[in-house]
Amino acid sequence: MTEHDSPIIPRTEDERNRILNRLKRIEGQVRGLHKMVEDDRYCMDILVQISAINSALKQVGFSLMERHANTCVKHSIESGNGDKYMEELMKVVRQFSKS
Repeated sequence: MTEHDSPIIPRTEDERNRILNRLKRIEGQVRGLHKMVEDDRYCMDILVQISAINSALKQVGFSLMERHANTCVKHSIESGNGDKYMEELMKVVRQFSKS
């Protein structure tokens, strides 16, 4: 966790709603996955669903990362505090590239 409680450049209501809608769809996929396991569905069907959920989460993450780079990091560089924020961003990029 970082020292920030909120973004340097707050998300617009539209941005927040898009993220929340994506997460709600992912939540529904996870509930469906749970039901598939309860119903003892075919392993490959479950694995395909897990892959779809992982992909959807990565898309949300990359979208947030892109927004962060284009707003918060850009703002920090322009105000002379870019090194710390670039380091923070690169740490997250490395984490994403591991999965």
